Amino acid sequence: MNTWFKKSFVLSAGLALILSGCGAKSDNAATNTPQTEPNQAQTTDSGKKLKVVTTFYPMYEFTKQVAGDHADVTALIPAGAEPHDWEPSAKDMAQVKDADVFVYNGIVEGWAEQALSSASNDQRVVVEASKGLNLMEGTAEEEGEAHAEEGHAHDHVLDPHVWLDPVLAQKEVESIEAGLVKADPANKADYEKNADAYIAKLKELDTEFKTGLKDIKRKDFITQHAAFGYLAKQYGLTQVPISGLSPEQEPTPDKLVGIIKFAKENNVKTIFFETLVDPKVAETVATEIGAKIDVLNPLEGLTDEDKQKNLDYLGVMKNNMEALKKALNE
Repeated sequence: MNTWFKKSFVLSAGLALILSGCGAKSDNAATNTPQTEPNQAQTTDSGKKLKVVTTFYPMYEFTKQVAGDHADVTALIPAGAEPHDWEPSAKDMAQVKDADVFVYNGIVEGWAEQALSSASNDQRVVVEASKGLNLMEGTAEEEGEAHAEEGHAHDHVLDPHVWLDPVLAQKEVESIEAGLVKADPANKADYEKNADAYIAKLKELDTEFKTGLKDIKRKDFITQHAAFGYLAKQYGLTQVPISGLSPEQEPTPDKLVGIIKFAKENNVKTIFFETLVDPKVAETVATEIGAKIDVLNPLEGLTDEDKQKNLDYLGVMKNNMEALKKALNE
């Protein structure tokens, strides 16, 4: 889990120096994002560009689609970085400070609230894209691990991976649209038009999932990381995760034995692993039962290979659907 709240805020000294010079907007404050290139923004009626800082890839992609040409949209977490344990540098904090709009998913970014408080900006619009959605809780085992780590018996582990459900993704896009309109009401019509167009594509994606997974032979799939609970629920599937909500969680020996037993009893022929995380656990299970491994992408960041193939959120999700369809018909 993110260790932001367990540290003594080691960035405070550097942050104070950087933020002291951030009273005026900096043209270079939102350019440090290897994830993907910022949009070329048009000026608003007030004569300034709208600077939008997002956290990781899905938030970037959804925001970019809604913003169109009216904003520079950047992502803090670089391509290839696993977002669950990423933490902002002092330079990142300066971008947060300087943003007109800050977009984050919620839960994944355990550092976000502290960062927003420290890099305060009364004019900034903050969008927590998953706010108001019916979030799922983790398993009792995952909650127990969180309690042990955080030291709070009342903590609950909530699953943040709502962006992997095309229906819930539409809700996140609507939240982002509302935030952009609040920050830049002069371009409300364009934001609404762009959001409607992208939501239409997400509805098409939802239809593809419903059609593709309608007559599958089996409903359960084994995945290394418990990232696909919302997707599974939306389409009547059952996710059987080897590890917990955090990809760095290691399964207990008993859990691993149970997974292997389940796979053998149910004649599972594919074990899914994900991009950005070492697949050794999935490989161990696959080797034990004589199965193959395949990618089910949680879209927490685009890889270099994804970008070379010109893949985006929609393209990766369609690949996920095809991978599930193939595995669940074996």
